Amino acid sequence: MTTSRPWWKGGIIYQIYPRSFMDSNGDGIGDLRGITSKLDYVASLGVDGIWLSPFFTSPMQDFGYDVADYCDVDPMFGNLDDFKGLVERAHQLDLKVVIDQVLSHCSDQHAWFQESRTSRDNPKADWFVWADGKEGRPPNNWLSIFGGSAWQWEPQRQQFYLHNFLVSQPDLNFHCPEVRQAHLDNMRFWLEIGVDGFRFDVVSLYYHHPSLKDNPARTDDDPVNPGIPADNPHSLQRHLYECSQPENLEYLAQIRQLLDEYGATTSIGEIFDDEPLKIMAQYTRDQRLHMAYSFDFLRDEHRAEDIRQIINTTETIIAEGWPCWAFSNHDVKRVVSRWGDERHGADFALAAMALLLSLRGSVCIYQGEELGLPEADVPFEALQDPYGKTMWPKFKGRDGCRTPFPWDSDAPHAGFSEHESWLMVSPEHLPLAVSRQTGNASTLERMRRLIHWRQQQPALLDGSIEVLEGTGELIGLVRRHAEQSLLVLVNLTGQTRQTRLPWEALHTCTESGFDVAMHGNQVHLPAYQAVFFTLD
Repeated sequence: MTTSRPWWKGGIIYQIYPRSFMDSNGDGIGDLRGITSKLDYVASLGVDGIWLSPFFTSPMQDFGYDVADYCDVDPMFGNLDDFKGLVERAHQLDLKVVIDQVLSHCSDQHAWFQESRTSRDNPKADWFVWADGKEGRPPNNWLSIFGGSAWQWEPQRQQFYLHNFLVSQPDLNFHCPEVRQAHLDNMRFWLEIGVDGFRFDVVSLYYHHPSLKDNPARTDDDPVNPGIPADNPHSLQRHLYECSQPENLEYLAQIRQLLDEYGATTSIGEIFDDEPLKIMAQYTRDQRLHMAYSFDFLRDEHRAEDIRQIINTTETIIAEGWPCWAFSNHDVKRVVSRWGDERHGADFALAAMALLLSLRGSVCIYQGEELGLPEADVPFEALQDPYGKTMWPKFKGRDGCRTPFPWDSDAPHAGFSEHESWLMVSPEHLPLAVSRQTGNASTLERMRRLIHWRQQQPALLDGSIEVLEGTGELIGLVRRHAEQSLLVLVNLTGQTRQTRLPWEALHTCTESGFDVAMHGNQVHLPAYQAVFFTLD
């Protein structure tokens, strides 16, 4: 098998949410040393690298996505030496290290904002998005994703500032050259330490339209951001003026130039837009981001026709760009609960993983997907997420996918910590703990075999993709490479499904760990199953 492709292209990246992965000092909060102690486990899965959610200095109003110092580690996670030790151990295990970059906004406790808010003529006066109001009202109708107006009054400065998320997360002004350079300097700091790339949070929200025009109302014919719950008022507008502005393309090219100075690095952009696949195509071509992902596979819809449409649309517009796919992450309900049937969670989890690993592009696996974890049921009184507290009960927030990782079902707090954890350990996760999944028939071991097998298939790593039509509720994909061609069939429904194929006497790839019944060219695929065939 040829190995000339860049490590990230077709690579698998394991996302770690540091607060909830492993606690090394017994304070109930995961930390960098805890992650380092479990990197052998991550490497055993067969993935190419890790992505760490924020561990930077922060007041933690949004659990690290409100950065107060871009170039330091928050004490709850450790220190810079701990991070350097993590990078060193990861590289010893041939794991790349990708870290979050939250550039569009920061904490209101950041020194930049503390200075900017004091007056209209201080050295950082233009570093944030400030505007006069309209007769005491906000400058326009833009809405915060977390609820209410996207504008907050600042008495010291006698102006409003923009915040697309929490009031405590002011948006930086990317029209200001000093802001752009400050972030490039921040990224260089981490590249010098040895990180292998960045995941860019809400990369499409960096620039705003300087006119501050009102957003128009969304009509029934208009697209809607798949990352926003339908009952969030934010989805009632077309977001034409506070995201996906054309100036962003030039800045992404500058970021790429910086990354290219450091060799085999990568970048992943989170696309937050009403038309995310179109923006993903723009942002990953012409030497901008290496790859990007959208919320299209992170929403509730998962019918075969929906999945076929997303793949076909992406292939039509992506050109030389490159997608990175995920079915779960720290922002959405876990896929076993969102798409699956928890009574058959193990089978569904494996079938969903087979589909994810068969898509053309790179892959992000969220911690716990390899165990088949369902969404945890976090009651309101235990809720930590400010988004969930605001939107309850229609939207219960993101805590259900952020509960501590279950290492040992017999240990206190599932082996995550010696102390009561910052967020409850889910009782439903105990039977699925790593300690319980040691046999060959366990979800974890079957996931390991599937991932390792996939990493040896040229067609799945870097082949072309064709979506089979006429397969009904089965999802059929053909992946072709000069060295190999594969047919993938996936059944994400709860009933046996069948289809007739244009090939006969196909040979299954038994290494993938799935069974199938085939009679001539008629395939019968059981509920929550997948199958791989070799094509001559």
